[in-house]
Amino acid sequence: MTPDTAAARRTLADRLEAGGALSSPALRAAVEAVPREPFLRPGVFVSTGRRRWRPVTERGADPTEWVELAYSNRSLVTQLNGHLTADQASAPVRGFPTASTTAPAATVRMIDALGAEDGHTVLEIGTGTGYSTALLRHLLGERNVGTVEADPKVTYDRVIATHAVRRIPYAWVQRTKPGGTILATVGTWPEGAGLARVTVAADGTADGRFIDRSTLPPVRPEPLAARAGGLAARAEAAAPRRLAHVSPTLLNEPTPAILAQLAFPSAKFTVSIGEDLESIHYLATPGSAAEVADDTYGWTVHQSGPVPLWDEVERILTAWQEAGRPDLTAVRLRITDRATHYWIDGHPALRWEHAAI
Repeated sequence: MTPDTAAARRTLADRLEAGGALSSPALRAAVEAVPREPFLRPGVFVSTGRRRWRPVTERGADPTEWVELAYSNRSLVTQLNGHLTADQASAPVRGFPTASTTAPAATVRMIDALGAEDGHTVLEIGTGTGYSTALLRHLLGERNVGTVEADPKVTYDRVIATHAVRRIPYAWVQRTKPGGTILATVGTWPEGAGLARVTVAADGTADGRFIDRSTLPPVRPEPLAARAGGLAARAEAAAPRRLAHVSPTLLNEPTPAILAQLAFPSAKFTVSIGEDLESIHYLATPGSAAEVADDTYGWTVHQSGPVPLWDEVERILTAWQEAGRPDLTAVRLRITDRATHYWIDGHPALRWEHAAI
């Protein structure tokens, strides 16, 4: 028998409101009205440590546990290793998360930041489990919310992306009405993702800034072990080591991590633990790699390839520190049909340009 989750929905709304994520009465009504558990089918994975995951499905789980999971304010893993879902596993399995639901607090914050109003039409890029789509449709009506598969001839008042991207495609700008808003998570590194909001102008450009950090994953994150192993192999063939001038732990903070990605938008970055329990940071682009490891001499750098990646990261992080460590919200962006420009006002060393995609 399917349990009545109305009380659980009200409790979730209370927690989100108390935590500052939920302030709109209309959005609260949507949270209370839209059940979350149907969007978790066929099931989720719960971590048991050491990269092992216990499958939990609606049919196999205790009803109380299923409801508690559904209305917890947490992201829930829905896929492992690019293909495995919870209904395909009967016991704990090892693996890497490759798909998940967004925590309800992050979902409602994004919807609130989108600023959608009655009469607006919204295009959601990446439906995911469908929970955010259901909330939007409760707010605006089913006919006013489309997905990425919507008619390309139609323009929208609002565009929202439910997964992280390396940059906002110009095609999204083309799909948005003048005066409309695009809300997207930019950045795919573990701690380096920011929520960017831009407004589209009549001339086909879009201007805005980062408004907050974000925790949305990329549409298909790479398994950590495979990624770290590949970078480690490349770093072994690198030039002689040197001491790092800036600690790589700065890249665990959203703002410096975002700035480093703006310099190398195609770069992959990960952190792993070595055999002696030392922390090792890997950075790589096609053809170049850098390893920054914590050893007895401090942070040491090993680089390979034509581009000295860590040299440029150090330049950026030093410029950011000399600028007074401005917050992520100081980063502005402008999107045209030719390029996306990023900058922090008053600091020429903190400017980047990416060709349009």
